[in-house]
Amino acid sequence: MALRQILFLRGFNHSRKFMKLQNEHLRYFKGRRSGEELRNSLREYKLTPTEQNIQSPTYISEGIISKTGLFAISFTTFTFVGASIFEYEKIRAKAINALKSSNPMEWIRRHQNAIHERQKELNSEILRLKRDINKLWNQLSSGEKIWAPILVLNVIVFGLWRIPSLQPIMLKHFASNPAHHGLSLYSSMVLSTFSHYSLFHLFANMYVLRSFSGAVNSLGFEQFVALYLSAGVFSSFTSYAFKAVTKMPGFSLGASGAIMAVLAYVCAQYPDTKLQIMFIPGWQFSAGSAIQCLICFDVAGLIFRWRLFDHAAHLGGAAFGLFWSFYGRDHIWPQREKLIGVWHQIRGKPSK
Repeated sequence: MALRQILFLRGFNHSRKFMKLQNEHLRYFKGRRSGEELRNSLREYKLTPTEQNIQSPTYISEGIISKTGLFAISFTTFTFVGASIFEYEKIRAKAINALKSSNPMEWIRRHQNAIHERQKELNSEILRLKRDINKLWNQLSSGEKIWAPILVLNVIVFGLWRIPSLQPIMLKHFASNPAHHGLSLYSSMVLSTFSHYSLFHLFANMYVLRSFSGAVNSLGFEQFVALYLSAGVFSSFTSYAFKAVTKMPGFSLGASGAIMAVLAYVCAQYPDTKLQIMFIPGWQFSAGSAIQCLICFDVAGLIFRWRLFDHAAHLGGAAFGLFWSFYGRDHIWPQREKLIGVWHQIRGKPSK
C-alpha cells in the first residue's frame, strides 16, 4: 500500500488505494488496484479488433503531445474563466436580491402571485422534502458542499461501468489512453477523472478527497473547482506525454491526479500540518515532508517503469497543485478582476 493511500491529517482519516487491471488487452494505470472480480468481469467483455490493437505503439498518432497539451491549456483557461464568471454571477444575484429586499412593498406588489402560490404549497409533501434536503445541505461544511456533488458524479459513472452494453463507450470516453483517436482522445482526459471501476478505488479516492476538501476554505468554491478540474486534465496530459515518449499506451482512470493536486496544494500551504499513517497511531510527520516523499516515490516509479500506478499522472497533478500554491493563487487568480470588469460591461445593469 503506497504512502499516499494511507496518509491522514490529524483528526481526519485518509486512505487511498487504486485498482490495477491487467488482462490480455487492457491495463489501467491511473489509480487502480488488482482484483479478481475486475479481471473476470472484463474477460467476459469481448473487445473489438480496434480495441484489441489499441495497445500497439503504432496507434499513437504523431503530434499527440502538442495536441493534447494545447487542449489541456485551453481547458484550464476555459475552466478558470468560467469559474470567474460564475463567481461574478453569484455575487450579482445576491446584490439584486438585496436591492429587492430593501423595498419590501414593491417586492410584494410585483410578486404577489408568486408569494400566494408558495403559501399554498407550504403543507405539501414536496415542499417538506425540499426543506429537509435544504436543512441537510446547510449543515454541510463548505468543503463537503463541493465534495458531495463530486461523489454523486463518481457514483453515477461507477454504476455505468456495471452495464456491459456501455463498456465500449466507457472505454472510449471514461478511460484515458493516448492511443485514442478523435473526440475520445480529449473527452477521456476530462471524464476519466470521474471514472472508477473498482468499488474500493471509488471509496478510497472519495474518502481522501473529503478529508482534504477543507482546502476550499483557503481557495473558495469557484477556485477549488477550477483547480480540481484543471489538475485532472493536466494529469491526463502528463500521462499521455509519458506513454507517448515511452511507447507504452494504456488505459488510465481515477481521480488520483486531481486529488494529488489538492493534496500538494494543502501540503505546500500548510507544511507544518501533521500527517500520520493510518492504523499506526503515534507516528506523525509534517505535510511538507509527506509531499516530498510522494514526489520522490513517483519519480522512482517513472525511472524504474513501475506499472502499479500511473506515476506520470500523479506527478502532473502534484506539479499543478504546487504551481497553484506558489504562483497561481496569488498571481493568476487575482487577474480575474479584469475579466469580471469586461463581463460586467457585457451584462449591463440588472433589469427592473
